[in-house]
Amino acid sequence: MKKIQQYFPELTDKQLGLFAAFMPLFTEWNEQINMVSRKDINNLEVRHVLHSLAIAKFMPFNQGATIMDLGTGGGFPGIPLAIFFPETEFILIDSRGKKIMVVKEIVKALGLTNVKAIHGRAEETKVKCDFVVTRAVAKMDKLFNWTRRHLKNKHTHIYPNGIIALKGGDIKAEMKLVAGKPYWEMVEIRDYFDESEFEDKKVVYLQM
Repeated sequence: MKKIQQYFPELTDKQLGLFAAFMPLFTEWNEQINMVSRKDINNLEVRHVLHSLAIAKFMPFNQGATIMDLGTGGGFPGIPLAIFFPETEFILIDSRGKKIMVVKEIVKALGLTNVKAIHGRAEETKVKCDFVVTRAVAKMDKLFNWTRRHLKNKHTHIYPNGIIALKGGDIKAEMKLVAGKPYWEMVEIRDYFDESEFEDKKVVYLQM
């Protein structure tokens, strides 16, 4: 909890309590169903929770907005963001049934009323949202093709609706594959957080 409090001093006692409850709950479930690697579970706060919250540094989601977390896995980045933005609706989607089952159980245990978890693929759903968030799911051209029909036409945030992805690697090479060459930008996560884990990690925004 120290890192979350360090970088987000504005969090309420309720939010801090939810983060404090989330991490041991996730760890307990991870012992039954492997959602993150064993070596990562001991550094859950930084490598998964804080990493997810880099999106909160980049984009302050509005009250009443709808955010789709595509390929949520064990609930990242969706659950940390849902705790951070309690007035924003989050729809967490994953094709792996066991992982969505765990996400549903964690959401229920935490009492998060702004989260809905769906077992399925993005192309099979009719969800409309303001932004799609994702972490290490696919290259940007595939994300663009999978999700652009889900974006609302009305823009209400400081950036137009689009994809916000947590990525590593050669982003410029990925973006060359995106059809139509839409606007995009990239922020180094080390601009937000000092931890060495984020040396090659980025927040990538792609306008739809």
